[in-house]
Amino acid sequence: MKVIENQTFDRERALYGSNQVLVKNCSFDGPADGESAFKEGSDIEAVHCFFNLRYPFWHDHVLVIRDSEMTQDCRAALWYSEHVTITDTRLHGIKALRECKDVAIKGCDIISPEFGWSVGGIRMEDTSAVSEYFMMRSEDLTFRNVELKGKYSFQYIKNATFENCVFETKDAFWHGENVTVRDSVIKGEYLAWYSSGLTLIRCKIIGAQPLCYCKNLKLIDCEMRNTDLAFEKSEVDAVLTTRVGSIKNPLSGRICAPEVGEVILDDERAKGEVVIGK
Repeated sequence: MKVIENQTFDRERALYGSNQVLVKNCSFDGPADGESAFKEGSDIEAVHCFFNLRYPFWHDHVLVIRDSEMTQDCRAALWYSEHVTITDTRLHGIKALRECKDVAIKGCDIISPEFGWSVGGIRMEDTSAVSEYFMMRSEDLTFRNVELKGKYSFQYIKNATFENCVFETKDAFWHGENVTVRDSVIKGEYLAWYSSGLTLIRCKIIGAQPLCYCKNLKLIDCEMRNTDLAFEKSEVDAVLTTRVGSIKNPLSGRICAPEVGEVILDDERAKGEVVIGK
């Protein structure tokens, strides 16, 4: 493996097509303002590097990034790449990680609007993120110990598992399919409308009008705080451990809760059963 250390690169496609290269303590920055530093490379490892230019990792195969920084100006940093591992790195550029496959992220700090679109096979743990439209249209997600603040997160995702996460984000999981969330906190309005096959286990749900228009929705021993008008037109099987502000017109299934502020049944198509106090 070729080793490149302690250098600064600012020209266009500075290391284009590199193969089997270890880049250490290097900076991708400077007046030439070149882009696409590592485009179409393979077997690349970047350690303790600074990225301040656009599009550094496009069409790369087998990529490791460790202990590095991608600034706000490092936009669209990873696209069309596969077999990617990113650890202990700041990802602060817009539109990072798109159309990638087989990605592992651990111990990272993400500040990136439109992060993770159309990714297949992503594992994320011990990471914090601030993002709008986070992970839209991605598939095969496994998240553990992830904290997210955002808007419109996880829309149209498929085949996902989340564990011990904290999400503060509105409109999460809209149109999601085959999603399981365990031991997590989800705070935000309009949770998971139009989802199919969503299962929430021992979760805390906070926010207005959650879980409406859902198909095959399951809640197992979940808390609901400051929620109202929940479950409208949903197919739902729920066991709740706390009071619910109000439940409106569940389409079918059964909801068990210790207390409900109001049950609204003003649509003859709503056949869901609400059991209170058991």
